Amino acid sequence: MVSGKYKTKRFRKVFIKTPGARTIVHYRQRKVNLPKCAECKTPLKGMPKLLSSQFKNLSKSKKTTNRPYGGNLCSACMRSKLKQKAREM
Repeated sequence: MVSGKYKTKRFRKVFIKTPGARTIVHYRQRKVNLPKCAECKTPLKGMPKLLSSQFKNLSKSKKTTNRPYGGNLCSACMRSKLKQKAREM
């Protein structure tokens, strides 16, 4: 039977063929998706690709980029949003 910690969606099954011609199952953690822009859904540059449990242990300067809407919008969407705000004034 599978150990209880592997019964979550966090782990994926990987079928490994052994030299004795048996197929066994290993459980590996799924890969993490890159953070995406809230508007255009492109991957954000300068953001780490980590699990949320590892992400919370980083310093604030490593979690975001140092600009307005850093860590939420890509640079192109940020520029267009700032232009819209300036035009509203």
